[in-house]
Amino acid sequence: NIEDITHSLVKAGDTVVLVMPQDAQAPKGRLIQPQVQTLRNLLDKHCIPMCCALEELPQLLASLVAPPRLIITDSQVFAQVEKLTPAGTRLTSFSVLMARHKGDIDAFADGAKTLSAMPANGRILIAEACSHIPQNEDIGRVKLPRLLRKKLGEDLRIDIVSGNDFPEDLSGYDLIIHCGACMFNRRAVMSRVRQAKAQGVPITNYGIAIAALTGILDKVAM
Repeated sequence: NIEDITHSLVKAGDTVVLVMPQDAQAPKGRLIQPQVQTLRNLLDKHCIPMCCALEELPQLLASLVAPPRLIITDSQVFAQVEKLTPAGTRLTSFSVLMARHKGDIDAFADGAKTLSAMPANGRILIAEACSHIPQNEDIGRVKLPRLLRKKLGEDLRIDIVSGNDFPEDLSGYDLIIHCGACMFNRRAVMSRVRQAKAQGVPITNYGIAIAALTGILDKVAM
């Protein structure tokens, strides 16, 4: 059920920890859409959600009588949270949940596999759904390109588009990495997935790509 954001990962009564860093990118005075949608989904399913920033995660986990069923984190701190995740607790991110909710999770997972075979001068398109004013340490424009070049080499060619500026011709790219698309509906995301498939270009999303680049994709629940 694509309408159920957390689908089969949790059931009524499960404790779920949401790790939500409140850094320079976090909007003042509010939570971002994927966090709000996921929290509402958990409440509707009668789970027991608990929220914290990364710094408070060890304290929160230590306070629980039993480990949580699931930890949902901001993808930017995937690696740090994975190290703190108790045995038996599943781990995912808001972006990965959005990948299933609004896109083609199988296509995104397959697309991420191309990262391990990316040529040194490979060309990647980073696509943001919204046309926001870039913040300091913006994930799509700063953090993700930095991580890509660190793992794949400085010769990597990266183009960044936002909003409706999605190229019609994708054939020059080795991979497309799309954001979680919280400001797009499923129809818009799937249109881009079909376009990429039709042109034979692999596509993935932020959270899945970050998990793959940090070597923890096999530990991530989708």
